[in-house]
Amino acid sequence: MSGFVSRARRHPSFVVGALLTALLVAAALLSLVWSPWPPADIDIPHKLQPPSATHWLGTDSLGRDVASQLLVGSRSSIVVGVVAVGIGLGLGVLLGSLAAARRGWVEEAVMRASDFTFAFPALLSAIMLSAIYGPGLVTSIVAIGIFNVPVFARITRASANAVWAREYVLAARSAGKGPLRITLDHVLPNIASPLIVQATISFATAILAEAALSYLGLGTQPPQPSWGRMLNDAQAQMFQAPLLAVWPGLAIVFSVLGLNLLGDGLRDLLDPRLARRRG
Repeated sequence: MSGFVSRARRHPSFVVGALLTALLVAAALLSLVWSPWPPADIDIPHKLQPPSATHWLGTDSLGRDVASQLLVGSRSSIVVGVVAVGIGLGLGVLLGSLAAARRGWVEEAVMRASDFTFAFPALLSAIMLSAIYGPGLVTSIVAIGIFNVPVFARITRASANAVWAREYVLAARSAGKGPLRITLDHVLPNIASPLIVQATISFATAILAEAALSYLGLGTQPPQPSWGRMLNDAQAQMFQAPLLAVWPGLAIVFSVLGLNLLGDGLRDLLDPRLARRRG
């Protein structure tokens, strides 16, 4: 563990990514207990105010405090990322492990189902679900989560197949261990690294997808703030108050950048061969 921490401190991508991700999490946690102003409070006489000591990032077209909306909006991004990645990770690892353990027609069925799911990206799935159940945060989470399932299923199946060919797994099979016990004892611990890396990258993708869905009106609904809907509201004020689009845009950029850098750093740190190759 100390060796990992020592290498992590010297890895620039990991350090920058971890700092940006920590800022995102800190903003979401801070918004649970404090924000400069109530984010939904409308103050028309003070609309479109520039940044000041009273409103740090200014106000929007309804007089709402932009800094407070950014803080509270980070919660939606965190919730969507955690739950959607959790859905994809849980179901994807289960299906991928089953495909690697059983092989044959089971593996073929899982992979063809994954191909079918890839034909319905998160945006299209959200549109279909919104037409049936209505738009909202839950719709975004389900749509993004479903799209993540085949991603994790493919990674799990490919990594698990390599582990199933190892000598210690063959020895375990010879000792009478069944597929379930081998998967739990030997396969999953040895494929955890690529799954962790993919989880951070999928988290970034989920934040971006949630912002896109909210921008289209299919994600987080008013009065709950959302970075994507802040961009949507700002487009009507682009020439009068261009900063309204800058702040949520920067929040999305730095959050996605931080998670991608964190994933890139974890990939190097969990696979020293990549670190040596890059060095």
